[in-house]
Amino acid sequence: MREMTPREIVAELDRHIIGQGDAKRAVAIALRNRWRWSRLPDDIRREVTPKNILMMGPTGVGKTEITRRLAKLTGAPFIKVEATKYTEVGYVGRDVESMIRELVDASVKLVTAKKREEVRAKADERVEERLLDLLLPQQDDSDESADEAEREVSEKRHHRTREKLRKKLKAGELEDRRVELSIEHKHVPVQIMSNIVMEQMDVDLQSMFDRIMPKQNSRRDLTVAEARKVLLEQESEGLMDKDAIREEAVRLAEGSGMVFIDEIDKV
Repeated sequence: MREMTPREIVAELDRHIIGQGDAKRAVAIALRNRWRWSRLPDDIRREVTPKNILMMGPTGVGKTEITRRLAKLTGAPFIKVEATKYTEVGYVGRDVESMIRELVDASVKLVTAKKREEVRAKADERVEERLLDLLLPQQDDSDESADEAEREVSEKRHHRTREKLRKKLKAGELEDRRVELSIEHKHVPVQIMSNIVMEQMDVDLQSMFDRIMPKQNSRRDLTVAEARKVLLEQESEGLMDKDAIREEAVRLAEGSGMVFIDEIDKV
């Protein structure tokens, strides 16, 4: 959460929301107090309970937008839920745990997007090398009849050709060239239980299926531009630590997460 004064927060909200000055000032002060709370020592912070905010007004005056802009301003995970979906547990609707699970999911997406940007430069380098491998496959040096001098000349020729292709690749001259790429297919388990039951289970069924089910690869003929997108996703996933992302996402949801409960008056 960035250090911003209430005046700066209101000025940022004014860029997107017309009017509602009192509401903007109120949420700006609340956000500033939240920032001050996050800076307290651990022993004191546990004694200070953060407060919720109740917004009242007709449809379309900007209640949701104010909260959404605050979340975007602070980089906090944000979800909007309908209060009518969350009624008495065990009778109808879903429990509060599913709200927080959705909040953590939103937090995971935020952290993943941030980490993907952090590894983008390294992922781009790896993608470039893999594209060059596809455009110019490595020659087979298993020919025993070729002497060392011939192999050295062949390697130098291959290196020069590769560097020429690298320059063209950087210049965007090979975007329409077609390459054959191996793509791994992810299995999607068939859902045999209701959403409510699935939400109440703490076991990560998707991870379990990924470990049990065999991975299948298929080869596709793609342009360099299409292959770059696929390879960038693969390399980014390989460079990111998923366990660290989950841990950071949970901390972010705990410290900064926003849950906007709409239509409370309908319950």
